[in-house]
Amino acid sequence: MSEPITYAGAGVDVEAGDRAVELMKADVRRATRPEVLGGLGGFAGMFDASALARMDRPVLATSTDGVGTKVAIAQALDIHDTIGFDLVGMVVDDIVVCGAEPLFMTDYIATGKVVPERIAAIVGGIARACEQAGVALVGGETAEHPGLLEPDEYDVAGAATGVVEHAAVLGPQRVRPGDVVLGLASSGLHSNGYSLVRKVVEHAGWALDRHVDEFGRTLGEELLEPTRVYCRDLVDLIRTEGLDIQALSHVTGGGLAANLARVLPGDVFARVDRGTWTPPPVFSTVQSLGRVPQADIERTLNMGVGFVAMLPADQVDLAVSTLAERGIGAWPMGEVTTLEDAPVVDGVEVVRGAKGVDGGSVQVVGQHPGDAAQATPTRRVMPMRDRVDLEAAQEPVRRD
Repeated sequence: MSEPITYAGAGVDVEAGDRAVELMKADVRRATRPEVLGGLGGFAGMFDASALARMDRPVLATSTDGVGTKVAIAQALDIHDTIGFDLVGMVVDDIVVCGAEPLFMTDYIATGKVVPERIAAIVGGIARACEQAGVALVGGETAEHPGLLEPDEYDVAGAATGVVEHAAVLGPQRVRPGDVVLGLASSGLHSNGYSLVRKVVEHAGWALDRHVDEFGRTLGEELLEPTRVYCRDLVDLIRTEGLDIQALSHVTGGGLAANLARVLPGDVFARVDRGTWTPPPVFSTVQSLGRVPQADIERTLNMGVGFVAMLPADQVDLAVSTLAERGIGAWPMGEVTTLEDAPVVDGVEVVRGAKGVDGGSVQVVGQHPGDAAQATPTRRVMPMRDRVDLEAAQEPVRRD
């Protein structure tokens, strides 16, 4: 007679999941808000939404995302407490784009084998990032998938919900010619383009423990630098007296030009000047190691710009100083003009809309300081109206 088959024998360790929950409890309890009802372990996270009744026309905003193949770096280095910052940043900072304040978040972790300490480290990072962002972590789930994922493999995803008054929604409808494009510094690669980065590193034969002088640390430490979480800083910026933030753009997949074009109305043009900032060394290192074409790397990586804000020109100084007080570097990098009179640099790509959005037009010109190899040739500038065509992408362990 054959031995009986058990759940544990099939590769799912329920007790390990329970131990993981015990290890993460303290971190999760700190990632809360007064509106949260109940505690860890329920079937659903609950949030008191009675405050919405006092709003004139509350609009809910929601977003979901993951961190892509950056998890492969965390797994290779066996460092798992920073990937949560990447997840939170990718999710809640998308919500801020429309002017909404993110309220609560849930997460999902799929892994080949539940190692309690590893799961607790991941969730601990998520909780600390939520605490920093002012977002409640109201639930989550860990699923053990033996046979589908290797024991040390995992992936993470999350979803969040926020709210904004209808009259305060940011976006293309607010942008006007004359507005300034303000760049906000990224903390590094953030969580996009790691398939390209990993391919370049592999091709170059660089080990993750290799010390890179330009970084002042190892390659692995640089690649694992957490995504900057802008959420609370941008919510406060939007509410700052004397500032009229018209639109925001989160620079993620697709790069600067494409994400900026998504939040512009169809009848305007924005020209961004590379000469206004110097990307951190990791970007030039990846580009030179892989001989990555300029257009390709700019469509893949954020190039040192994690967010973009559009606002009236006379408010730029206040915005820059307000962000500086919060430790975020910001600088004017371009301006918005009418599509008809757009100062297009001939021969340089113009990006119009992206990801299904028929948005405005964006052109990135010039070269980054000290980067002669990427110089844009001197070309005549012609109004947009004179151009012919510029449109040529098994069972879960419950934690909620």
